[in-house]
Amino acid sequence: MGRAFEYRKARKMKRWASMSKVFTRITKDIIMAVKESGPSPEANSRLKALIQNARAADMPKDNVERAIKRATAKDQADYKELVYEGYAPHGIALLVETATDNPTRTVGNIRSYFNKFNGSLGTSGSVEFLFERKCHFKIAGEGLDPEEFELEMIDFGAEEVFRDEEDHSLMVYGNFPDYGSIQKALEDRGIQIVSSGFERIPMDTKTLSQAQIEEVEKLLERLEDDDDVQAVYHNMA
Repeated sequence: MGRAFEYRKARKMKRWASMSKVFTRITKDIIMAVKESGPSPEANSRLKALIQNARAADMPKDNVERAIKRATAKDQADYKELVYEGYAPHGIALLVETATDNPTRTVGNIRSYFNKFNGSLGTSGSVEFLFERKCHFKIAGEGLDPEEFELEMIDFGAEEVFRDEEDHSLMVYGNFPDYGSIQKALEDRGIQIVSSGFERIPMDTKTLSQAQIEEVEKLLERLEDDDDVQAVYHNMA
């Protein structure tokens, strides 16, 4: 198996996939998608994908409809997607993705977390080169052989296909720019996309002692708890 498989397996052992504010974060994504390309899922591929993600996260349909309605309201603030880079204790690289209607508040909060937990907030580009940005799709893969399907999807940008050990669905990973071509190839084949999105996978990881891991975790948890933070990525093994 490749790095995407190992990375996802490691993340499943943590709390990442079930962060307490997942509905809030999906809502922000929906609002940004609607403001960018309109409220129709059929004409807005990003919104269509987010509705799939909401369903996979058991987000009530009413919440989704309210988010779409909010996006079209005149008094709804615009969210900006901003990425912050820096280091946690012991040289662990961090990428923090945010969606905010107040960048001044957000950068102030992010900086305070780094300072409080012995990290250092860096400049743009300071750690991004340590990660690869990937797109991923979770599909209903019953009856599909991962190796054969990977060969079939390579021409559309897929790099790695493997079976999710938890629910036996298939995971398809590819480079960030190939999201659209992979999505279209799956839809053309009538394959159900359960959820999709983007991840930043570290090109190398750093091993720490248990005490050092616990120190880094304090910063990760504080960042995750911030309402403006959508995702946090690191290169800790």
